[in-house]
Amino acid sequence: MKTLVICSGGLDSVSLAHVLAAKGDLSRLVSFDYGQRHAKELDYAARAAQRLNVSHQIIDMRPIGAALTGSALTDDIDVPDGHYAEETMKITVVPNRNAIMLTIAFGVAAAQGDEAVATAVHGGDHFIYPDCRPAFTESFETMQRAALDGYADIRLSTPFVHKTKADIVTAGTAVDTPFADTWSCYKGGTRHCGRCGTCVERREAFHLAGIPDPTDYEDPGFWKAAIAQASRKNDR
Repeated sequence: MKTLVICSGGLDSVSLAHVLAAKGDLSRLVSFDYGQRHAKELDYAARAAQRLNVSHQIIDMRPIGAALTGSALTDDIDVPDGHYAEETMKITVVPNRNAIMLTIAFGVAAAQGDEAVATAVHGGDHFIYPDCRPAFTESFETMQRAALDGYADIRLSTPFVHKTKADIVTAGTAVDTPFADTWSCYKGGTRHCGRCGTCVERREAFHLAGIPDPTDYEDPGFWKAAIAQASRKNDR
């Protein structure tokens, strides 16, 4: 099934691209520049496309992103440190980001003759991001069937939506995903900070999967304290 993958250049989407490529289903990668402070991830998406020998398109959403204010990913707001499950991480929500990206991706897929659009949303995203939850993805696919009725039949593929990030690390390892050539950190520095929610989640995922983490973190040990703090809050 010819499948377009929405690829940020992060661990999840690059792993998904490698999984689909191993099956012979990957048709192209599409990325979005919405003015995110960690836009360096787009370079990692480009490298994934080159490595997998598929086309790569970066769609400029910066004017739209500028209107989606209030997120630490787009505005001059400090990215909080800590575990993904912390309430403070909700400041990283970009409203309707996935809904907008998916809508564009479905249009591209219809124009290019693809049969599916794949996104790497996963179970760890559900707490913070409403447009990563199964209720959203299922409803979105229904909406797209109506939007393209009689023109194209494209399904939405979300193979990780009920999986953990550790499951993604395991799946990516099985198809030789080069994790060191992916970018997760929300702070967009020269190295992964090791302290923001996505860095903590990334480090924890490798630990839970029992797979060595090749990532170079500025603070490689912070994740343990962050997880312990989140656990104490959940126990209250």
